[in-house]
Amino acid sequence: MKRHEDSFQVTGSARLVTPKAAGASILWDAVTSQQSLQASPLSDTPLQSLPEASQTIYCESSGSTGQAKLIRRHPNTWCASFNVNRQRFGIEPRDTYAVLGHLGHSLTLYGALEAMHIGSGLALLGDMPPRQQATALRQYRASIIYATPSQLSLITRTDADLFPDVSHILVGGGKLDFQLHDVLRDRFPNAQVVEFFGASETSFVTVSDHRTPKGSVGKAYPHVTLRIGEGLAVGETGEIWVKSPYLFEGYERGSSALTKWQDGFLSIGEMGQLDAAGYLYLKGRKSRMVTVADQNVFPEAIEAVLLGQPEIVAAAVITPSDPLRGHIIVAAVMGNTKAIDLRKLCRAELGEAAVPRKIWEVAQMPMLPAGKPDLQHLEALWWKEQG
Repeated sequence: MKRHEDSFQVTGSARLVTPKAAGASILWDAVTSQQSLQASPLSDTPLQSLPEASQTIYCESSGSTGQAKLIRRHPNTWCASFNVNRQRFGIEPRDTYAVLGHLGHSLTLYGALEAMHIGSGLALLGDMPPRQQATALRQYRASIIYATPSQLSLITRTDADLFPDVSHILVGGGKLDFQLHDVLRDRFPNAQVVEFFGASETSFVTVSDHRTPKGSVGKAYPHVTLRIGEGLAVGETGEIWVKSPYLFEGYERGSSALTKWQDGFLSIGEMGQLDAAGYLYLKGRKSRMVTVADQNVFPEAIEAVLLGQPEIVAAAVITPSDPLRGHIIVAAVMGNTKAIDLRKLCRAELGEAAVPRKIWEVAQMPMLPAGKPDLQHLEALWWKEQG
């Protein structure tokens, strides 16, 4: 007989309050019959069930900076954190989860499976526009939300009313900027906003709370061990290495030169530093880092500065190749602001090397289904505009 943590469960009190949502029946039937699941944010069929001898979950990466990979993991690597979250946040069967993305996105699928495993209600809202999602959150009296910053931003921009029933907002899949955090605190007056840092390969790495210093993504999630580089000193920047019971098994399809294993630790090419209290500060992806004037520049840091401005709706940084300079920094922004002011801000916050040579105003930011800017598409649009 399978142990509870060896497979995903539909616990007795679990209830699907949106049975007609896209992928709902596939999800419910697959978990009930212990079938494997394959999720893809890029496919016309975001969720498929697979009859296999041992239940496995396959999640396709978003492909924001390169070719999408198919990630393979055992159910126990997620079930272990279901139990941690239930205890840490006091989740009960009477709670109702709401997930705002579609089931092809690993964060959405994770939240849905957690609700079913714990025995809570589940509202799948990914096939609704933001205004309808806001209405549904109140209609179903959702108390727990799993979402990306982009999804939450869209809801709060289209609906100005309060959401008093929400007790926890669990945010992943991108950095939560300070402006949006303040908006969430006002619109969800009874909610604890919890930001997680992680990836499809690692699952949870860190978790933040009200004590987390500005700019940090929090301390190690329970049962996670963090290391910077080969044991770099406090405050030094290096690759982030993670050891935990939540790590993936490997790539079923595709590969990444940045993904490395060492003595049970995993690195996927994220760069950061730890302070003396154990708080993690992200710098960015090693694959996106460029050198300007002999200094390492992380596009993610520039994006964070830009997104911290109330006039900026969306921002993404690309670094097209340049025959003279190697790379140039181009910041694509949606919003009503002056380029000269944004350059001054980046110079003051990050230094001269991180100042974008071009502030590119775009009418619409190309986005991936996972709620992140599509950097490859954006760079293609840039080159098209250059002729």
